[in-house]
Amino acid sequence: MIQIRDLTVRYGSKTALKNVGLDLQDGEILAVLGPNGSGKSTFIRALSGTLQSTGSIRESGQDLNSLSSLERARLIAVVPQVTNMPPAFTAWETVLLGRTPYLNFLGQVSAKDENIARMALERVDALELAERRVGELSGGEQQRVLLARALAQSTPVLLLDEPTSHLDIQHQMGLLDLVRQLSREDGSTVLLALHDLNLAARYADRIALLVDGEIKAIGAPKEVLLPELISEIYHWPVQVVDHPFLDTLLVLPGGRSTKGS
Repeated sequence: MIQIRDLTVRYGSKTALKNVGLDLQDGEILAVLGPNGSGKSTFIRALSGTLQSTGSIRESGQDLNSLSSLERARLIAVVPQVTNMPPAFTAWETVLLGRTPYLNFLGQVSAKDENIARMALERVDALELAERRVGELSGGEQQRVLLARALAQSTPVLLLDEPTSHLDIQHQMGLLDLVRQLSREDGSTVLLALHDLNLAARYADRIALLVDGEIKAIGAPKEVLLPELISEIYHWPVQVVDHPFLDTLLVLPGGRSTKGS
């Protein structure tokens, strides 16, 4: 379990995260939702240790801020939004970077490392991309390679920042089906930042609404995806109804902005 207490991030005079506190259970999928600029990416970067923060982050009682970067990388893997990945690297070389926390002092890659990287590519349906250079891949293909790199880290915690933003519907559903499999079968703890409310409703065990750097609400989808609350936060009227053939909710936008009303 991850325990987050009073997590705060400041950029100069601006406070991007304000005393955020929550618990992440083993094997849970927690979706973080919120408008653009609400702090979702900042939250993930603070948890991963790439952004300076104050407060407490503990995994199974262990203070993550006391760990070295390699020790932390054996606990938490991150799938960032697609960024400028090294274009000359092949997808295979990129995924092998996920094994860095486990290499010996000479940086030698073992047969075990290669097998783990190969299985990671297979799990995200990207093994055929292995020999292609990253600069030749589409945004969606790069996103799948980044997920494979994170899987190759073999960590108990997985953080994903807008993982479906560059994917077509087939790979959106495939990726989130895989995330759910990781949580259910491997016991992975998953936190993912999303824009799509309906994907969050379908795949998340719990949802946290992050607004202006603060947790506005947290709970099961049916407790958080309330039409009045979502309309207020996103400044757009919505209806929330039961899905006609799945055990989930559908968030349906109305036709006029509520901002300023």
